[in-house]
Amino acid sequence: MYLIIAYDVNVERVNRVKKFLRKYLTWIQNSLFEGEATEATLEEIKMGLREIIDEKEDMIVIYRLRTKELAKREVIGVKKGEIEEII
Repeated sequence: MYLIIAYDVNVERVNRVKKFLRKYLTWIQNSLFEGEATEATLEEIKMGLREIIDEKEDMIVIYRLRTKELAKREVIGVKKGEIEEII
């Protein structure tokens, strides 16, 4: 599946969340990651994020799409992260 994860977390935790998500997905923009993942990897990501964030204060939004092709993306302005294709 293809994931898009956006987050809004307290400044005290933002770097930990970003560092954690970089292990699994591609950093696209300040609080946005994208990438392919299995169901098991998604569960790993969710468990890891729950350990980092304060669920009473922070928010993580996870969008699941069947394939990358369903995630049509258009960027206006500076691209901060590129999704790389590995063949």
